[in-house]
Amino acid sequence: MAGQKAAQKAVMRELLRTSGRTYAAEAGIRLTDTPQPLYRTLVLSCLLSARIRASVAVASTRALYEAGMRGPRQMADATWQQRVDALGRGGYRRYDERTATQLGDGARIVLDEWGGDLRRLREKADGDAAALERLLREVPGLGPTGADIFLREVQDVWTEYAPRFDAKVLQGAERLGLPRDTSALLRLAGEEKAGVTAAALVRAALDRKLAEAARDAS
Repeated sequence: MAGQKAAQKAVMRELLRTSGRTYAAEAGIRLTDTPQPLYRTLVLSCLLSARIRASVAVASTRALYEAGMRGPRQMADATWQQRVDALGRGGYRRYDERTATQLGDGARIVLDEWGGDLRRLREKADGDAAALERLLREVPGLGPTGADIFLREVQDVWTEYAPRFDAKVLQGAERLGLPRDTSALLRLAGEEKAGVTAAALVRAALDRKLAEAARDAS
């Protein structure tokens, strides 16, 4: 048993060494409890929830930012074509036209319902994860999967929703030969933050070669 735990800890350590970053961090978002980073993470979650490579969603989130669509007001004020073009530069072409519409509609909802500040959504949910998920799903293009992604990404900032280890996280743990138990996974991760650990495990779920490399290197 001790040997198995040591092996599992080595796998987790190797995974975190190679993949220990949130998708928000990869997209250049320095996540704090302030309006712009939270909104950019919402956009990222919308893009990640489509059937498209995570790397493309990350690149497209960056491209929208670089095109000046950094907050809900700029996103809403941009033309549909500007949103399409930015998504295209990020490689997000399969769903670009529909997604450009959803991003514009979603930005207007964030402005109208929450004054452009997602912290108001947090206050309204008052620690109730199910209530927060319902509010998030009011954003076009952000279904149950997108709401899961958003909460998974912000859990180190909105700590009342941590740990957030959903089915995709546990799928990654299983692929690595790690326990499908949140508490056990957090113990294996040691002092690493829950959000970073969750994102690393999601990467293992999405990338078999990455998971195999972590197991082999450990």
